[in-house]
Amino acid sequence: MSPFGTRLAEAVAARGPLCPGIDPHPELLTSWGLPVSVDGLRRFAGICVEAFGGFAIVKPQVAFFEAFGAAGFSVLEETIAGLRAAGVLVLADAKRGDIGSTMAAYARAWVGDSPLAADAVTASPYLGFESLRPLLDTAAGHGRGVFVLAATSNPEGATVQRALLGGQAGGRTVAQSVIDAAAAENRANASGGPGSVGVVIGATLTELPDLSAFDGPVLAPGLGAQGGRPEDLGRLGARVLPAVSREVLRAGPDVAALRARAEQLRDAVAYLA
Repeated sequence: MSPFGTRLAEAVAARGPLCPGIDPHPELLTSWGLPVSVDGLRRFAGICVEAFGGFAIVKPQVAFFEAFGAAGFSVLEETIAGLRAAGVLVLADAKRGDIGSTMAAYARAWVGDSPLAADAVTASPYLGFESLRPLLDTAAGHGRGVFVLAATSNPEGATVQRALLGGQAGGRTVAQSVIDAAAAENRANASGGPGSVGVVIGATLTELPDLSAFDGPVLAPGLGAQGGRPEDLGRLGARVLPAVSREVLRAGPDVAALRARAEQLRDAVAYLA
């Protein structure tokens, strides 16, 4: 299998950079006329798989499946398989982060040989970037990717992410150190193509970290309902993946309407591809 970064670049070139999300939030299930149950979850996910079959990459939000326990994870496995059968790359938004053997177990689950394994997974580096080593190595060994949380748009994140290393004025922020570490990881595993380790940066942030030396994909949540504008995404670099969920999912449950709204946003960010 070719590296994730290469496969992603090829998919984006052919299908555009938009990354629709599958977020089966209880309120969305209800607004779609579906029960807040495993059956409703399965029907919701199935509609999304059908609607998003023409996109480069799709991001299921793991928490909304996990909320239904083992049956929810079974639906997630079906969803991942369905997207893959449609030729779509799957980014599991699991935001895992731990240490040692526990991190290694998460790695096997999400980027190893587990039925849950996706093409890429989101991860939190805030136990230290090197705590992700089992995940990074397992992903590289299986041709998969990792998107590391760097500068998120939630207000609570700034306390940690914008803190200066060593408390020194003019020094790097913690978020910048994450981006620099991800860039170093891509350089260390250079295969002649784009890096397979990405970072997550909120599309609504006004102050951005320095991405000039980063050769990897940038997942940018917040397009649409959260205030992110298509015309502003270029400041996040050439490999930005605008992530959108509610702005598209509100158009459901009709498959054609859901697909049309996603395609409308994809066309709005086509200049990024």
